[in-house]
Amino acid sequence: MRSLYLTTTEPHCGKSLVSLGIIERVSRTTQRIGIFRPIIKAGRAPLRDKNIDLLLTHFNLNIPYELTYAFTLEEANRLLANRRDDDLLNHIIQKYRELKEKCDFVLCMGSDDSQDLALFESNVDAEIARNLDCPVLIQANASGISSDELLSTIGNALATFNAKGCPVVGVVANRVQPSQLDETKHRLENFLKDRDITVSVVPSSEVLASPTIREIAEQLDADILYGAEGLDKLAYHFMVIAMQMQNYLARLKPHALLVTPGDRGEVILSALQAHQSTNYPPLAGLILATGERPNPTVKRLLDGLPNVLPILAVETETFETVTRLNNTHSYVTPDNLPKIKVSKRLFEEHIDMEAIFEHFGRIQSRGMPPRRFLYNLLEWARSEKKHIVLPESTDPRILKATESLLERNIVDITLFGNQEELEALINQMGLSIDLHKISIIDPITCPKFESYAQSFLELRKNRGMTLELAREMMHDISYFATMMVYQGDADGMVSGAVHTTAHTVRPAFQLIKTKPGVSIVSSVFFMCLEDRVLIYGDCAVVPKPTAGELSEIAITSADTAKAFGILPRVALLSYSSGSSGTGEEVERVREATLMANKKRPDLLIEGPIQYDAAVDERVGQAKMPGSKVAGRATVLIFPDLNTGNNTYKAVQRETGAIAIGPVLQGLNKPVNDLSRGCTVEDIINTVAITAVQAQHT
Repeated sequence: MRSLYLTTTEPHCGKSLVSLGIIERVSRTTQRIGIFRPIIKAGRAPLRDKNIDLLLTHFNLNIPYELTYAFTLEEANRLLANRRDDDLLNHIIQKYRELKEKCDFVLCMGSDDSQDLALFESNVDAEIARNLDCPVLIQANASGISSDELLSTIGNALATFNAKGCPVVGVVANRVQPSQLDETKHRLENFLKDRDITVSVVPSSEVLASPTIREIAEQLDADILYGAEGLDKLAYHFMVIAMQMQNYLARLKPHALLVTPGDRGEVILSALQAHQSTNYPPLAGLILATGERPNPTVKRLLDGLPNVLPILAVETETFETVTRLNNTHSYVTPDNLPKIKVSKRLFEEHIDMEAIFEHFGRIQSRGMPPRRFLYNLLEWARSEKKHIVLPESTDPRILKATESLLERNIVDITLFGNQEELEALINQMGLSIDLHKISIIDPITCPKFESYAQSFLELRKNRGMTLELAREMMHDISYFATMMVYQGDADGMVSGAVHTTAHTVRPAFQLIKTKPGVSIVSSVFFMCLEDRVLIYGDCAVVPKPTAGELSEIAITSADTAKAFGILPRVALLSYSSGSSGTGEEVERVREATLMANKKRPDLLIEGPIQYDAAVDERVGQAKMPGSKVAGRATVLIFPDLNTGNNTYKAVQRETGAIAIGPVLQGLNKPVNDLSRGCTVEDIINTVAITAVQAQHT
């Protein structure tokens, strides 16, 4: 169990950037992640804490909002006013422990409103961090202050937490001027050279610092007169317009929000014209101050214009409006993907979480967490790009998956179909697929059609194949795509979104065949459970394997596990564990286990064993004490297809586990089948698995 307490030296330090980066990094190695803020500043219902809502929504964390905090600021102050400091801390600890029991990692975020807890006898964050036994990461705001002031601010925070006995593992200086990054980091490292603390400095970002027009409208309680569709524009600058048109136009800055009295019709109209002109920079919008609105003639003109810039109106005078504007704050919200992307990039480039984690040990997890597995899967595929053919190109899911795979630079792709028709479908769907980055083949007109037919004839001539029939078979997209893989014109094939499993895999059995030393093609499912990934085999191909086939499935599945970073501890399942049971079925499993251990003594293989003894450590040690597999199995081999198929579906439906597969194993080259009910993410994961398999052929 691990946790980290993120505290800021003042409000509005850019906590969203750091918290997003931490959860992104932790999610690669940990499945059950919690978010906890001891005290929140609750807004009017149904508004929620912005930081909590961002993390829960963006990372799709399955945590009830009520578990993520202990008190609102008002509730905390009522307790403090009644001198109930102990009750405050006790309830915070209780709520934290309730969440911690459900999680492998908890990010605690300190209060931005510590100064509002005036009745608390000491720094509230330091007191809470000490009672929660959390290591601390301090974040400071370097904007608008000197290096000396920054060092003083951080020094004071360190002294406060050290006085409470809280271990500080890192310091982050955010919003540092880019030209001063190296100097600031050097000064901080010298300042902290006698302390075991990781120092990070993050440059300021115009994107993150700039509020959207929507945020400005909300914080100024402004009326939106025009341009509601442009409220997500960023306002990089605020400019008060009091000059005549010919003078202020020369001073316009890109993405500026102009403030002017509401009766200045010539400013409104000239600003709109300047925004449309290529000779002037684009603008963010206008704010009309003083409570005045455009006169009827100007309003009539505006009403007839398309795509008008956002125009807001406020009742305050110009000076007060500008003062309030300068006090507006920008937030990273779940729907603001550009700001989220910038935050993650800055974190990745400037904050070394590995160094921070080294201070309190690496995060431990029970097996390979699903998020880490899926992250690793795409990274492995990307590390050595392979060429995958997707023959079912007219299916919208295939095209959406293609867009994502290309955007993430995971694989090279060949699609089947007519170039013009496929391009029209892509445009119709509004997808951003660069047709220059993919290969599009029409099997019938492909120059290799005839050579593929000849090769197919040679491979199947002993089974009565004729050239005419071979040509007919090459009209089938599954056969043509499989022949591409066989001939080395592609590294792997994924199909089945609109075709049956038999239609997808039969060509592979006939053409690609099995690896040397492997006599049977089998399958596995990667079962992404809540806290770990297990491998189930065989759940899709072999109806009732013999003892020899079962041993081969176990060995092949273990090799598959290793190829995907999962330590194979193989359990051959049956209705009894160890030597307790008898009967034809359990004897078959027992014989298969002996054969597998003899053939591959390097593997941890146990059987026969019951499912609960295989995955539950307490049950496993009771039924098979001393076993290196019982209670810790990662590869589960079912005795027959009936058991395996029903079990994987039951687990998938009842637990909400993600089942990736069936993944075929034992072939010379990878071909994999999709479920006809597959999602876009299923296709992406299967393509990535196929690419990784291709790396090992």
